[in-house]
Amino acid sequence: MNNPLVLSLFGIIVGIGASFTGLGGGFLVVPLLLFLGYTSQKAVGTSFVTILVIAISALVAHSKLANIDYRAGLFIGCGGVVGAQIGARFVEQISTGSFKKIFAGVLVALACLLFFQK
Repeated sequence: MNNPLVLSLFGIIVGIGASFTGLGGGFLVVPLLLFLGYTSQKAVGTSFVTILVIAISALVAHSKLANIDYRAGLFIGCGGVVGAQIGARFVEQISTGSFKKIFAGVLVALACLLFFQK
């Protein structure tokens, strides 16, 4: 199921979703990779390659539209560098089954927060 054409077409969908929502695409890529049989650790790591490529493209598009606060983005990004190192260590400590439950819980919680927010 690692057909390059299918993965590329899925990438188009992820790119549209990521650029539209700002969620980076991991919320779609990680479940796909888990479905394809990747371990949680490999799914998360592979997702970041996807996110990097999509994020650069989305950054260019949003920059042309003047939709970026570079200062805020850089401060959040610098904090994210530290958090990413911690998160990568955490994901190594849990099973794929537990990861799936945690990931699903985070998605449901975010969906509820956004849905019920005024």
